[in-house]
Amino acid sequence: MQFKTLIFRFQVSLNRFQFIQVALLLLLSLSNEVRVNGQCEHNPAPKPRPHTVSILEFGAVGDGKTLNTIAFQNAIFYLKSFADKGGAQLYVPPGTWLTKSFNLTSHLTLFLEKGAVILGSQDPFHWEVVDPLPSYGRGVEVPGGRYQSLINGYMLDDVVITGNSGIIDGMGLAWWELFSSHSLNYSRPHIIELVASDHVVVSNLTFLNAPAYSIHPVYCSNVHIYNVSISAPPESPYTIGIVPDSSDHVCIEDCVIETGYDAIALKSGWDEYGIAYGKPTENVHIRRVHLQASYGSTIAFGSDMSGGISNILVENVYLYNSRSGIEFRTMRGRGGYIKEIVISEIEMENIYTAMAATGYCGSHPDDKFDPNALPLLDHIIFQDMIGTNITIAGSFAGLEESPFTNICLSNINLSINAVSSVPWECSNISGFSDSVLPKPCPDLETLSDCLSNLSVKGKTADM
Repeated sequence: MQFKTLIFRFQVSLNRFQFIQVALLLLLSLSNEVRVNGQCEHNPAPKPRPHTVSILEFGAVGDGKTLNTIAFQNAIFYLKSFADKGGAQLYVPPGTWLTKSFNLTSHLTLFLEKGAVILGSQDPFHWEVVDPLPSYGRGVEVPGGRYQSLINGYMLDDVVITGNSGIIDGMGLAWWELFSSHSLNYSRPHIIELVASDHVVVSNLTFLNAPAYSIHPVYCSNVHIYNVSISAPPESPYTIGIVPDSSDHVCIEDCVIETGYDAIALKSGWDEYGIAYGKPTENVHIRRVHLQASYGSTIAFGSDMSGGISNILVENVYLYNSRSGIEFRTMRGRGGYIKEIVISEIEMENIYTAMAATGYCGSHPDDKFDPNALPLLDHIIFQDMIGTNITIAGSFAGLEESPFTNICLSNINLSINAVSSVPWECSNISGFSDSVLPKPCPDLETLSDCLSNLSVKGKTADM
C-alpha cells in the first residue's frame, strides 16, 4: 500500500493534530518494515530414491515383541553406501516393529507403509544416555545427561521420514510415570530428534505417546513438517508435539496435533547457555494446522528463548479445547528476544486464555544465570481472529525493567463466556488496537510503531 493511501485512511477519522502525529510515525516506519516471510512457499517435494531395501532383508520381525534394533542399525549402515548414488530408502512393511534408539544417515528416506508401527521400547536400559545440548547446559528435566531419542540424526543432510499413514509410537506411559514420581535418572527422550541437520522432511505419519517431544529439530535448517498427526493423552505430563529449537527456515503445515502440554513450541536455548550458543529460531511458517493443548498452549514461544526467536508467520489455524491459545513466555535471566511475529487468520473455540505474554514463566538451569539478562519482546502482531467460548481475551504481563512493546491487535472478535470476570489483564506493555472486541485495556490503545508495514508472503499487510 502506498504512503499516500495510508495517509488518506487516517485523515478520515483523525483530527489535524492526530493526523500529523500518525504521518510522522508512518514516515519513520516505512524505512523500518517488519518483514515476515512465508517459508512454506519454498519446499519442493522430495525426489524418489533410486534404491530401496526392506527391513525384512535384515532379519526384522514385526510381531511387536522381538527387538529389531540391530536390524534397523544394519540396514541403515548398508544404505550409507548409496549416499553418493542418489540416496536410498528403508522400507518398513505392515507389522509392529519394536526397537531401541537408532540413528539415521544422510540421503536416506525412512518409509513406513500403511499398517506399519514402530514401537519404542519402554525399558530405560534400552536407551543410551547422551550429553546435554550445548544451548541448554544440562538435561531440561534432570541435571546431567539425557536419554537419546527413538529416531536420531546428527549433522545429516537430505533426510526424509515419511510413509503411507504409518505410525511411530513412543510408548510414553513408562516415561510419564517416571517423570510424575520424580524417578527419572536422566531427562526423557523424544520420538524424533535431528541435530544440526539440513534439508529435513517429516510427513504423512502418525506419532503417538511421545515420552516428551514428538518431533524435535534442533540447530537445523530447511525443515518441512507436513501432513502429520500427533497425539498424546491429556494427562501425559509436559508432552509437546513439534519443537523447532534454534532452527531456521522451518515450515509446519497441514498437521493435527493433540497433546498434554503444548502443541507447537518454539525454543532457542536456556539462560546463559542459550545466550552463549547464540543460535536463534527464525524464519518459521506455520499454517493450516488444527491444534489442541490440554494444559499448555496450542502455540508457545519460549520460555527457553535465550538465543532469540524472530520472523515467524502463523496463519490459517484452528485452536480448540485448550488452556491457552497463543502464549509468549520468558523471564529475567533469559536474555534473548521474541520479535517480528505475525499471527493471522486464527479461529479459536473453547480456549481459556486466547492470547498471553508473560515475563514471569520458567525456571533456571543453575545459579549461574545473569539476572540482568532481560528479554526483549517487541512487534507481536495479532490480526484477523475470531473466538467462541473464551474466558480471558488477553493476559499480558511484561517486566517492569523490560516492558513488552508494540503488541498490535487488529480485526479481532472474541466471544467471552459467562465465567469471565475481567476479559483483559495488562501490565508493563504498550501497543495498539483497532476493531477489537471485547475492548482491550488502555495499554493497547496507544499510538506505537505498530503502524509499520508488514511484508507477508510477498504482499503487504498493514495495521
